[in-house]
Amino acid sequence: MSTNPLVAQHTDSEAILHLREAINSGANWYVALLEAIGLWCSAAESWNGRHYSYLIAGQAFDWLSLAERLCVEVDGLIPEDEKMNLLFWASPPVELSQKEFHHLIGEVKYRAYLNYLYGIVVEEALLAAVEEEVSKERGCFAVCDHEEAEAEAYRRIYGADLQTLLRSFQEATGQAEGSHLTLNQYNEFTYWLFGYRVSLSEKARVASDTKKALDWLRGQWAAAAAKKGNPVASARYLPRA
Repeated sequence: MSTNPLVAQHTDSEAILHLREAINSGANWYVALLEAIGLWCSAAESWNGRHYSYLIAGQAFDWLSLAERLCVEVDGLIPEDEKMNLLFWASPPVELSQKEFHHLIGEVKYRAYLNYLYGIVVEEALLAAVEEEVSKERGCFAVCDHEEAEAEAYRRIYGADLQTLLRSFQEATGQAEGSHLTLNQYNEFTYWLFGYRVSLSEKARVASDTKKALDWLRGQWAAAAAKKGNPVASARYLPRA
């Protein structure tokens, strides 16, 4: 799998073994998890009746999906509440700097993680932020049609309606037109939208949109943190816009 940027000088079994042994030896489970992620090599797998896709479009690394998969291997060895906070809130049990996170998962995976962050997480945030702007402009948060606001957001960001964009994506990727998107395909579509937007926009517009999306994300995470009474650590791994 030479085209897979997750390939390392180890096997997935070695990554799992390292995780178990590190936790059993008293290492912090989250640090051990990130080390295991750094050792992992498969971009996707079907395991225990479920298909996992860790690398979107061959470029964007969904590290939390791999974290979820690895947590199953050490079920009972890690605190359930800490695991849930990580997987559902991206809030780990210990604070690590962006540099430490980078070091533990490795250079190649970190670059692919940034692709996922900007190409999928931030792209979804941009859509949500613009949709909110549309709703505010029309003064209809409570009553206006969500689909109408969403449709306008697509037009403002990409200059086309959702169906047109979907057809272009499916043509570009060889998928059957009109077929229902799986979660993985939806992520691929979002990543494709990111590339499409960047290719059409001037650098200043891309930077402005990125800042808008990051500000929206930080606001959402801050609100979630206040509601939970805990810091939501996702923002710690957000590079500055």
